[in-house]
Amino acid sequence: MIIQTQSLVKTYRLGDSRVLALDGIDLQVEEGEIVAISGSSGSGKSTLMHILGCLDRPDSGTYLLAGEDVSTLFPNRLAEIRNHKIGFVFQNFNLLPRLSALENVELPLLYAGAAETKGRAEEALRMVGLEDRMHHEPAQLSGGQRQRVAIARAIVTNPAIVLADEPTGNIDTKTGEEIMAIFERLNSGGRTFIIVTHDPEIANHCKRQIHIRDGKIVEQKGT
Repeated sequence: MIIQTQSLVKTYRLGDSRVLALDGIDLQVEEGEIVAISGSSGSGKSTLMHILGCLDRPDSGTYLLAGEDVSTLFPNRLAEIRNHKIGFVFQNFNLLPRLSALENVELPLLYAGAAETKGRAEEALRMVGLEDRMHHEPAQLSGGQRQRVAIARAIVTNPAIVLADEPTGNIDTKTGEEIMAIFERLNSGGRTFIIVTHDPEIANHCKRQIHIRDGKIVEQKGT
């Protein structure tokens, strides 16, 4: 089991009131799965993504990542886990504009103090079909190409899990299908993917679909 949560609760304060974002989430993800988490705006899916990505901590409940309880770890340890065990793909790509595609993909390796960063970054870009765009800056790339760079950056450290937050939200439908094909191909090689999306067509690409409403899991499809 790569991910196991039990009774996750998270609240946020808005002015004088408190909003219950997650209300007792129990979730299990096996190694090598590709899972979609869907729900409307305000359902809690992004909050759950932040906790699964060790970007935030629950108010209560437990979260085991690869067998380690990360629910109450200090920020420096959470940062270490993010760098070594989790890859992120964001809707807005989050690429540094003055760095080339290759340099953007190298960044996680540099932060981790890894050796042979250039060769590993080149291989990650080849895996997403961008071997001929390695030295282009983001402004010289299309939206789909930028997202491919972001995917290469997410997988370059060989993380245990890749979290994708609305990865097709800023690209057209055809390019979105191409991005999902890359995810499916990488998943077939054994990588675990969790994809947060509001788009049912994107969710249908995943073997398991989890629907969240009002901070609760209300439906699951697939195996």
